[in-house]
Amino acid sequence: MIVVLALALTGALGGAVGTAQAEGNPSSNDRQLLFYNHSYGVFDRETADAIEHSDYLRDFANFQVRTTTGTGGQTWTGRYLMGRETYLELFGVGDIAGQDGTLGSAGLGLSTERDGDLATVTERLKSEGVTPIDFLQTRDFGDGVPVPWFDAILTATEYDAFGAWAMEYRPEYFADPRSKTEPASFPGDVGRERVLSDDYRTHLMRDVASVRIAVTEGDLADTVPLLRAGGFAVKNVSGGGVVAEGGGTTIRFDSVPREQAGFQRVEMSLNRPVKDRHVEQIGHSTLTVGPGSRAVWTFAANGTR
Repeated sequence: MIVVLALALTGALGGAVGTAQAEGNPSSNDRQLLFYNHSYGVFDRETADAIEHSDYLRDFANFQVRTTTGTGGQTWTGRYLMGRETYLELFGVGDIAGQDGTLGSAGLGLSTERDGDLATVTERLKSEGVTPIDFLQTRDFGDGVPVPWFDAILTATEYDAFGAWAMEYRPEYFADPRSKTEPASFPGDVGRERVLSDDYRTHLMRDVASVRIAVTEGDLADTVPLLRAGGFAVKNVSGGGVVAEGGGTTIRFDSVPREQAGFQRVEMSLNRPVKDRHVEQIGHSTLTVGPGSRAVWTFAANGTR
């Protein structure tokens, strides 16, 4: 996954960059620069296999099982629920190489909507005393000819179980017909909606409305500066952790020991309201759809129970 590739490219350069506290003004930046793109979690094999073979998920969402080849030939195989602008990436233990493939590992990708905003995020981080670590992700569509996919930055490359990164799609990717992206809606449009297909329209799931992830104190400390630089309003919550709001998706982190870390909950908006409540047990997880225009997917502690 992304953090694995960044480690391979940059080496381990340091740990926490600051405290996880969001004291004072929750965001010193007026304009939203970063938006929830996708998040991933690593679950026990029973849950991952149940997700992969679920007939219900194939009806509920634009669902894919895909192996991706990135920079340096690194590969990962995930299960994807794709919305209009946002998506989920779900793994089983060992589906990603190294530390990223361990039970309870998780990640978060935040992306820009306008060309050049990643550079502004970089400068914001520097002004806060953070040294961003940049890298280029490429994508190979299976023909051995990689194309630049997106530029990205991290705030740290040493982590316990969670990593977040900011990303900006490259013009070469949009220009490559293999990417099957959509035309720009305005000059400098590098938005998420251009990258994801419109197949979501024939399913219930529309987008990711909120996510809740349990992370260690150190991983949270590395993540908060990136959220603030991206324009999220970051507030402390009782019991430890923070809530970040902005750009249409709410992100909550709970501060826990490593053995309790993992993807906990995701709420999704639907393309249309449903009258009845449907509960689907998928491995050690429960997807509740409706009534209304929301679905909630909860996962057992640390991906298993």
